[in-house]
Amino acid sequence: MTNPQSIAIADYDYPLPDDRIAKFPLDRRDQSKLLIYRKGIISESLFCNIPDLLPPDTLLIFNNTKVIHARLFFRKPTGSTIEVFCLEPYQMPVAQSFEQRERCTWTCFIGNNKKWKDGVLARTLDINGQQITLSASRRQAVGNAWIVDFVWDGGISFAELIEHAGVIPLPPYLHREAVNSDNERYQTVYALHQGSVAAPTAGLHFSPEVFDNLKTRGIATDFITLHVGAGTFKPVNTDTIGEHEMHVEQIEISLQNIQHILNHAGHPLIPVGTTTVRTIESVYWFGVQLSQNPALDTMHIHQWDPYSLESLNISTAEAYSNVLHWMERHDTEHLHGDTQLMIAPGYKYHVIDGLITNFHQPKSTLLLLVSALIGDDWKECYRYALDHQFRFLSYGDSCLFLP
Repeated sequence: MTNPQSIAIADYDYPLPDDRIAKFPLDRRDQSKLLIYRKGIISESLFCNIPDLLPPDTLLIFNNTKVIHARLFFRKPTGSTIEVFCLEPYQMPVAQSFEQRERCTWTCFIGNNKKWKDGVLARTLDINGQQITLSASRRQAVGNAWIVDFVWDGGISFAELIEHAGVIPLPPYLHREAVNSDNERYQTVYALHQGSVAAPTAGLHFSPEVFDNLKTRGIATDFITLHVGAGTFKPVNTDTIGEHEMHVEQIEISLQNIQHILNHAGHPLIPVGTTTVRTIESVYWFGVQLSQNPALDTMHIHQWDPYSLESLNISTAEAYSNVLHWMERHDTEHLHGDTQLMIAPGYKYHVIDGLITNFHQPKSTLLLLVSALIGDDWKECYRYALDHQFRFLSYGDSCLFLP
């Protein structure tokens, strides 16, 4: 595997006019356009037809994370508004943090931070007829974020509190505030586990009707969880990607997921979205790490790990079996870990045979991930999409890549 650290991000730029960015979703999820890349040939269809376009005996894997209402607004007595943007729980698993009923601590961005000199921010909420007071106090800064303590009364969970008190966070490139319809449309129909600040947008096109047709066609499905962080929008501001620090995201994958992937060996496996790619490829690298050190007690994949571990030449079946046996030894049904995996040209995919995804921002790590799968043909795909009136980014159209 070629180490990609010298890749110039300028080579992954393309012109994206603002009017090609979809500001709102279509009325029907599955009526988006679908660009199909199959062995170098580009064509198009509608997303509702995707069950008929997938190879026989495909296993589709989805990310069932749910976007939280991460933006909390507090008004100071002086009239200033402070935004507290919840990024991830501080030193506590995501699910456990949402179960808290009196207090919890999160890492947060703070908007209008200079106006928050000191003291506690507070607001009163009416939740199902109950008056609840939520307060926030700031600890130390961590990079460009802050550690924030939340305290509230009323005995409700933080999950219920933030659902009522917060606003769903839309991608910054939409340049608009969230409206009521975004609460439904910026979630997949199968969203389950709260924890993301951005949607796994490739899944936004799937409707109940598409799932029914997948079942009719004999296409198997499975669900993993990767909580998408704000770092997914982090631009590459360095000349080469070797200087870019990849964001860390939390992963959860079940014992049944591992067994399903192992049992599906020899048949096509296609992830829905780049977050799903990062999850199932990261699990492979954890299995490779276990082949070196079976006594590892946690999963953490650094961004350049694959490029140093590839020489071990571990098969997918062996790596996933290592993870399966590790979970059995630890008597756990769910593997929790985190990944900083950087997938870029030069990366060798070990688990996937294709990809369903949206169109990504210029000079983004997500575009690098696509290029690692189909090479420089990404340029032809994006040129075709621009020439044929495809809609781009989170609420835009989709791609099916079958190299």
